Amino acid sequence: MKIAIITETFLPSTDGVVTRLCASIRWLRRNGHEVLVIAPDLGEQEYMGAKVAGVPARSFFFYPDRKFSLPTAKVKKYLREFQPDLVHAVNPAFLGLAGVYYSRRLRLPLVASYHTNIAQYMKFYHLSFLQPLTWKYLQLLHNQARLNLCTSRAVQNALTERGFRNVHVWSRGVALDRFHPSHRENSWRERLSNGHPEKLLLLYVGRLAPEKGIEGIRPLLTKSADFCLALVGDGPHRQALEKHFQGTQTVFTGFLHGEDLAKAYASSDIFLFPSLTDTLGLVILEAMASGLPVIAADSGPAREQIAPAINGLLYNPAQAESLEQAVEDLRDQQVRRDMGGRARATAAEFGWERPAEQLLQFYRQALAGDPVPAQEPGLTRGRGSGLEASPEPGQILRSTGHIKR
Repeated sequence: MKIAIITETFLPSTDGVVTRLCASIRWLRRNGHEVLVIAPDLGEQEYMGAKVAGVPARSFFFYPDRKFSLPTAKVKKYLREFQPDLVHAVNPAFLGLAGVYYSRRLRLPLVASYHTNIAQYMKFYHLSFLQPLTWKYLQLLHNQARLNLCTSRAVQNALTERGFRNVHVWSRGVALDRFHPSHRENSWRERLSNGHPEKLLLLYVGRLAPEKGIEGIRPLLTKSADFCLALVGDGPHRQALEKHFQGTQTVFTGFLHGEDLAKAYASSDIFLFPSLTDTLGLVILEAMASGLPVIAADSGPAREQIAPAINGLLYNPAQAESLEQAVEDLRDQQVRRDMGGRARATAAEFGWERPAEQLLQFYRQALAGDPVPAQEPGLTRGRGSGLEASPEPGQILRSTGHIKR
């Protein structure tokens, strides 16, 4: 099969979307499938035999440390040259708009996947007024696809309630050989604890962004000198967090990759996941694979991964004492060790092969569908209904001035 993947983010960027894509591409290539990745041009030209076709990218004021690509006719050029059997639009928003549009123009079967709660993020960047429009826009894009994928049942239900059609859950996975308790090292524990390896070492891995709820960890550190925190990652909120955590035992490492990231996980005691906005949180599974018990803010996606008192604990982020009690419950080393062992056993059921096989089945299901019409009308209502017709992807593209007929 020839698959064109159009994504808003790819290497060398680091996040759960890129992790999932790379694992899927590796499996697809090993099994003889051809893959083209169309992504923001960040210097990558090839990954595991898959060509990376770059599109000029730029930063925006609301997220200055990440580059995005606007819709462009280059997408049409790349698709025509590659002649894919199917297009997969990953998190379509900016570049993905062109992917959706040209898939329809070229009559290519389209699969779309939803990984980021963009509309929910708006309030953290003083853009709450855009939330209703953003939801309508995302619904429009995703409803051009034969299949829509998401990463948790909670998100599947939420999207279906908002009118997204034909939504399926794409299973989670983790690199079990990379993330393992055996990577624990005293030198890394020294580094992450800022020279206090005897203290209880709490770990966060992910983007340092307002929507992640990281500030809520601070009261825990001010209540007891027995705890220290390592924040692994970077993002637009780093300076604000450095100021917020002044006077506490907190280490900022920046992004870690590969073996270094595996050692950071395995050398810590407890993994914290304070986000309520993630659609899944693959880092939870990475921490479990590394033998760490996980304490996560109580959310739908977190509940799908954590069995309380078995492989982790859930807490109410609106109540500081809830997180404090959860950490207190894991003070005892043997309790942590037992729960961490069960966490590893949970993760062992989720290698990347099964999600990759599942993705291929989704592709085959999309290919077996009815032919895609050249133009499909948007959602229309009779006059006087109070609801305007939804614009077509092409109308949006032409209104931006980036693509002409």
